[in-house]
Amino acid sequence: MDTDVHRAPLKVFLVEDAASVRRNIAQLLELLAGVQIVGEAEDSETALDAIRACRPDVAVIDLRLSAGSGIELISALAKSLPDIVTIALTNHSGAAFRAACSKAGAHYFFDKTAEFDAACNTIRDLSLARRRRAID
Repeated sequence: MDTDVHRAPLKVFLVEDAASVRRNIAQLLELLAGVQIVGEAEDSETALDAIRACRPDVAVIDLRLSAGSGIELISALAKSLPDIVTIALTNHSGAAFRAACSKAGAHYFFDKTAEFDAACNTIRDLSLARRRRAID
């Protein structure tokens, strides 16, 4: 067993245009055991460059960004960095948005208002799964 891998946190990158919302999400996610926020961005270009540089395990992405779109970012990540788990976390939760995110390659989709707890549970589960794989 590699104890360094066992202790390594699940690295999460946040992409959200509203700084106050991004800060709140970061604070809540870092309360989850084994989760570390490794970067943040408010637009798709900055996010893609930073994600390529820091290689997080998970990218949590809003659909509305200050420049570019979350759907375009999800698609770019699915093509260039398919090992990164992409989670759409947005207030734009209609069926058309869910379908577009799925088509773009999102692994998960959550309504920011109604399903935030489910998003946190999913990230917690990803962290637990990572730690279990390190033990095996």
